[in-house]
Amino acid sequence: MVDTRIAPRYRTNKPAFAEYGGDKYSCVVRDLSTTGGAIEFSDIVDLIPIAGAVTLVIPDDGLRLACHVVWKRGYRMGVAFD
Repeated sequence: MVDTRIAPRYRTNKPAFAEYGGDKYSCVVRDLSTTGGAIEFSDIVDLIPIAGAVTLVIPDDGLRLACHVVWKRGYRMGVAFD
């Protein structure tokens, strides 16, 4: 299988939360690159009302990253950094 991503992804296991519409949703960052990442929630992502622009907050690293949703599948969501 050929990987066509712009930037290499690195596996992580960082606690985080996604801010959307004034609410915070706990999640875990499963992989990161310079262009985006995959985050995992405890609920199926179709039940979480996140769409479009979202802020990914990774407290351990002191990061607040503006991003947008690229895909949703199962318990995971892919985001691209703005």
